[in-house]
Amino acid sequence: MRKVAYIVPLLCVIALLHSCGSRQMSPAELEHKLDSIKQLEIRERLLAQGINLEDSNNPLKQFYDSLEIQPLPISYTEDYVTYLPDFRKVPEEIVSYLHFEGHHPKAISLPESVGTRMIILAADEDEKDEHKYSLWLYSLDDEYIPVDKLCLYAIEDEEDKYDVNSEEFIQYFSITSDYEIRLLDYSKTVNETRTEEVYYLDPSRHFVIQETDYKM
Repeated sequence: MRKVAYIVPLLCVIALLHSCGSRQMSPAELEHKLDSIKQLEIRERLLAQGINLEDSNNPLKQFYDSLEIQPLPISYTEDYVTYLPDFRKVPEEIVSYLHFEGHHPKAISLPESVGTRMIILAADEDEKDEHKYSLWLYSLDDEYIPVDKLCLYAIEDEEDKYDVNSEEFIQYFSITSDYEIRLLDYSKTVNETRTEEVYYLDPSRHFVIQETDYKM
C-alpha cells in the first residue's frame, strides 16, 4: 500500500510533463499544478492510514474515529508511560491541523459522553529520542479542534535527574469514569505527597481546577 502512495504522484508528474507539449508553463501555473500533486500525495498517505478526505470534509473527525479508545478509569503506571499501549501515531498532516507540541506524537481517545471529547497525546520532547514521552490531555470541540490541554506526565529533566540534592518525584495521574482528573507529585525522598490537583472539564470544555495546590 505504501508503494502505491508514491507511485500515484510520480505518474501525475509524468503525465504533467507530457501534457505540456512544447508550451512552457508560467511559474504560477507550474506552482499550482505541483500543489495539486502535493495534495494528492497527502490524500494517498492519509488513505493508507484509514483517513479518506474524499469521504469527509473533516479529516480531524476521521482521525479521531480511527483512534483506539482508552477504557476508564486509568491511572499512572511506569509501564503505561513507557510503552503507551494502543496509542496510534499521529500523521504529520493531522499534526499541522492540531498544532500539537513535541515530536513523534501518538494518541489515544477517551470514551466520549455528552459535552466531553478528549484524547491523550504522547509527545517526545527530544526530536532525536522516540522513547521518552510526556503525556498531555486534550479536550476537543464539536469540530474536533483542541480547546484546552493539561499535562498529565512530563519526562524528567536530565539536569535534575543527576542532581544529588534534588528530590525524586513520582508524577501520578488518574482519570475516573466520571472524568475527574487527579494530578499528584509524590516525593520518594521523604515518602509524602507534595502537591495534588483535581480538575474537571467545564461546559466550555476547559480544564478547571477543583482543589488548589497544597504542601505537606
